[in-house]
Amino acid sequence: MLYLDNSATTKPYDEVLATYMKVAKDYFANPSSIHKLGSEAERLLSQSRQQVAGLLGVLPEEIIFTSGGTEGNNLAIKGAAFSTNHKGKHLITSAIEHPSVLESFKQLEQVHNFNVTYLPVDQNGRVSAEDVKKALKKDTILVSIMHVHNEIGTIQPIEEIGHMIKESSNALFHVDHVQGITKVPLDFNKAKIDLCTISGHKFHSLNGTGVLFVRKGVELAPLFSGGAQELNVRSGTESLAGNVALAKALRLSTEKAGKQLKQVKMTRDKLMLELSKIDGVEINTPRNHSAPHILNFSVPGLKAEVLIHFLGENDIYVSTTSACSSRDKKMSKALLAMGKHDGIAKSAIRVSLSLDDNEEIIEPFINMLLKGKEKIIKVMR
Repeated sequence: MLYLDNSATTKPYDEVLATYMKVAKDYFANPSSIHKLGSEAERLLSQSRQQVAGLLGVLPEEIIFTSGGTEGNNLAIKGAAFSTNHKGKHLITSAIEHPSVLESFKQLEQVHNFNVTYLPVDQNGRVSAEDVKKALKKDTILVSIMHVHNEIGTIQPIEEIGHMIKESSNALFHVDHVQGITKVPLDFNKAKIDLCTISGHKFHSLNGTGVLFVRKGVELAPLFSGGAQELNVRSGTESLAGNVALAKALRLSTEKAGKQLKQVKMTRDKLMLELSKIDGVEINTPRNHSAPHILNFSVPGLKAEVLIHFLGENDIYVSTTSACSSRDKKMSKALLAMGKHDGIAKSAIRVSLSLDDNEEIIEPFINMLLKGKEKIIKVMR
């Protein structure tokens, strides 16, 4: 089996699953309970928070455990908008954000009367820091730009944008770091980030786990009413086992990235080269300013879902757009925003590598892709 859909989700590490099982079995008490078992659970939760903070280079009190990327993005964007709307109602994001970001902005725009500027991108899917500066207004309260694009792999100039925002305004800066975590370094402090979302299942932890970084002093309006868990921002009994497992997965993935990220990039680059030799294949991921683990290409004239099903029948697993959008069979909005034509946008395929992948994947993938392409073209004739 070749599993090349790691941007959709990664396989949990065995050590992470073992940790989850042990904590769920031995430390099942509610961390908010005041008895001994509750205190032990709270101690483990605190240790996990400290470990995550240390790995991200921030303070423990700046870590909010969530259920994943969608919740983190919703909480950051709506929470910031609702808590600072007395200062203004103008928001900025890009046209190619993940649906959990774009839909949050649309809701704020359509239901709560905020004004949103959707920034364009260039042919490589990059946002211009100068465009961010031009879009800033006196009443801009939040800018949200993703770090690594989930479909194309383009890396945004986050540090440059962060400095631009802080030099020109008082707006908060949110970054969706879900695809970049452990693959593309990001210094939260250096980039002047106020809010940052990561998701556990993108780095070999479990679905339903995540972290929202909230810089000390930044106020968020909670989206859930209830208890006072997670620093009064995210009510609900914490998933202790999930959070401990996330901390362990983040440590293991960070360590592994230090040793194997170069290998992943070499694999991606060689795969890109081999794909570029195939007639009719268009590479959509830019060679420069792109993440080492994502490669997007199109085979115009072929339906992406047909090719993906063929590969799946032969134990090779890739995807079309993001996992959250792949079932609606629509054209890639990101590729259209980059100026690609409809044929490119509706035949896009994403290959996303794990830190364990190496050049051994290339030959079987290319061979099966060629077989699939030939078979589908024959059927279409």
